Amino acid sequence: MDTPDSDNQNLDNQNFGQHKPMNLRRRGIYLLPNLLTTAALFSGFYAIVQAINGMFEYAAVAIFIAMVFDGLDGRVARMTHTQSEFGAEYDSLSDMVSFGVAPALLMYEWAFRDLGKLGWFAAFIYCAGTALRLARFNANIDVVDKRYFQGLPSPAAAALVAGFVWVMQDNQFTGNDLRWPAVAITVFAGLSMVSNVGFYSFKDFNMRKSVPFIVVLIIALFFMVISSYPPGVLFLLFFGYSLSGYVWWLFSFRKKTPPHQE
Repeated sequence: MDTPDSDNQNLDNQNFGQHKPMNLRRRGIYLLPNLLTTAALFSGFYAIVQAINGMFEYAAVAIFIAMVFDGLDGRVARMTHTQSEFGAEYDSLSDMVSFGVAPALLMYEWAFRDLGKLGWFAAFIYCAGTALRLARFNANIDVVDKRYFQGLPSPAAAALVAGFVWVMQDNQFTGNDLRWPAVAITVFAGLSMVSNVGFYSFKDFNMRKSVPFIVVLIIALFFMVISSYPPGVLFLLFFGYSLSGYVWWLFSFRKKTPPHQE
């Protein structure tokens, strides 16, 4: 038997059904930039798996491949006007796996296993440094100078760690032979990420601007040099970049005049 209360309930159910599609409207995500981010995430995960399996060179190369995809996703999003908050958050999570967990685990499996607590502590310093670096970058993205990174960027830190493993493996060195230099590089990379030292971002280069022919020639020569010996050239490149911020900081510090003393 229907009652006035049941009629009101049926009316409420009808109204709820009418408003439900509006409340549950799905937000679309842009395919291309997030597909590149997924490729970077997969490369980082692949590096973790290969590090666990003892395939250290494969793991190091996978981290560099993740860097390529990570560099492309943001540029593609800006060029195609497909930036989104979802993409930014997804990119940070991908970076944490590819440039935080993967290099730390790679270095631990390669050189730190026999160091006991010191080994996993050094790896954790790097991993925590990456997490703090990414969190600070997201929090300060609208207030920092775009020309400089505050602290060593996580892809460069990952390249420094992975490049060291790659070049040493290629020259038949084992992690046990170089565990103390490995600790120094890992801790240096981790602390550099959370430092306040500025590192040039290269973001003021306009890719759409016409350039002289000599610039194209220099780029071609640059890739030729890398292809001559990828492990060594890439490691030296990112090792130099990781020192560049400190060199510039020392140079600017020396230029400052001391305060007037009475």
